[in-house]
Amino acid sequence: MDIQNMELRKFVAPELVFGLDARLLAGRYAKNFGAQKVLIVSDQGVINAGWLDGILHVLETEGISYEIYRDVTPNPKEEDVIKGAELYKDEECDAVVALGGGSALDCAKGIGIVSSHNRGILEFEGVDKVYNPIPPLICIPTTAGSSADVSQFAIIRDQKRKVKISIISKAVVPDVALIDPITTTTMDNYLTACTGLDALTHAIEAYVSNASSPLTDTHALNAIRLIWSSLAKTICNPNDLGLRGNMMLGSLEAGLAFSNASLGAVHAMAHSLGGFLDLSHGECNAVLLDHVVDFNFDAEPLRYQRIGEAMGINFSRMTRLEKKTAVIHELKHLKESIGIDHTLRQIGVKESDILQLSKNAMEDSCIVTNPCRPDQEDIGEIFRNAL
Repeated sequence: MDIQNMELRKFVAPELVFGLDARLLAGRYAKNFGAQKVLIVSDQGVINAGWLDGILHVLETEGISYEIYRDVTPNPKEEDVIKGAELYKDEECDAVVALGGGSALDCAKGIGIVSSHNRGILEFEGVDKVYNPIPPLICIPTTAGSSADVSQFAIIRDQKRKVKISIISKAVVPDVALIDPITTTTMDNYLTACTGLDALTHAIEAYVSNASSPLTDTHALNAIRLIWSSLAKTICNPNDLGLRGNMMLGSLEAGLAFSNASLGAVHAMAHSLGGFLDLSHGECNAVLLDHVVDFNFDAEPLRYQRIGEAMGINFSRMTRLEKKTAVIHELKHLKESIGIDHTLRQIGVKESDILQLSKNAMEDSCIVTNPCRPDQEDIGEIFRNAL
């Protein structure tokens, strides 16, 4: 091993159970954690899809009481966390079960933080600001994208400042993630596409992050292989559990990678967009990804070549410029093939927004681990290229 790859690195992960019907272990784990009454954090779409029913059954079987908090909104807000924490306290809950996509899982983490500190969630912005253990947290993801079920990140929208804040701490790593590919079968094609591109972005940014390591590289590259070979096929065959399993495993591995290597400019800019205009996170990542790769490529050409190889590109006899062009072309082709071929302007971004968007992106924690450090003008130019 190269001595440069032996710098000190830590790696955090929750206990994981992966496979069909993993979600139905929620009752057993809640009992193992000594829970008497759990707060279930979800949203109405997931509940309408029927995924809550089985969770309630296994909790009842174990004799565990529950209260349901179903008011999570996309891009969870400070007020979502406050209402959930108040319900947690009023109902005298002692554990949390999060069921849903990234919004529900992040909101559940926020509820746990507030419940154990009795302070506002926005006070915990940044790295290692969560000092007290949060209540036992069981996460059951229903999308193959956010990886909030395995990460030490929680993303909450500050409505007053119109920004998304990142809370990064091993204290918010869930106690267990029950990762069940079946839960993703009710996603529509566009949600499958957006969450899949979110997971792909996690893997790519983790691999080129300046905090990457051999511990994260393996997961990142395998995630790229799994997602690249399965995403478009999954959209064409949404009920294929093998493909759904590949996507869920890809999301899991991407989550393990980025939770420990962090991310980069795509996420810093997507957080800025999502906070300022309340846009879909996965969609923002998808629109920005190839533009940021274009900016970053020359800082890590060998790593981007390995990413391209994981995507199936044959680089033999190509110059560096040709390799860069090939990677960007393949990313654009994938986006177009799964229906995410629009621009930032088409999802509501205006030229006049770019100054504030760029400023907010430069203040995001994820910008620190981008492979090269952009300035605000660089970020503004990337935004303009994506308009």
